[in-house]
Amino acid sequence: MRNFERGIEKVIFFSRWLQMPVYLGLIIASMLYTLKFMIQLWKLLNDFSTLSENAIMLAVLGLIDISMVINLLVVVFIGGYWTFVSKIEFEKHDDKPDWLNKINASTLKIKLIVSLVSISGVHLLKTFVDIHNISLQDAILQISIHLVFIISALLLAYTDKIMHSHEVTEKH
Repeated sequence: MRNFERGIEKVIFFSRWLQMPVYLGLIIASMLYTLKFMIQLWKLLNDFSTLSENAIMLAVLGLIDISMVINLLVVVFIGGYWTFVSKIEFEKHDDKPDWLNKINASTLKIKLIVSLVSISGVHLLKTFVDIHNISLQDAILQISIHLVFIISALLLAYTDKIMHSHEVTEKH
């Protein structure tokens, strides 16, 4: 019976590798976003002389938005792989991100929600810059979604703080 249990445990342990295609897919998605960024940058460069200041600002905010989504993807596929699948062997690499040494499931969640709040904030800024072309209902909906992200981030950070303080208390 113990051999059967060990076999099941090995299957469970090695099942973490099922996430690999997901992380590879996110890398492909970041490549597509990079291509989208380059296309939008090229369009901005070509149309620059004919664009209004608001149009340029909206285009730049669009580029920032794409950059932030790519950053989010990088955090997910590197941090997720590192946390849930396997440690990446580049301890001595000069370009190793500093945050990787401190990453765990909890910090990964915090980084994700902060990224979502930031991306939502950029979308909201785009709405405010182009407010004359946005319906009141859409603006209110975007503000509401942004507030939900902010409240979620605060609650998640507070929950993490409570859990961390309990862990410190239990160690002493």
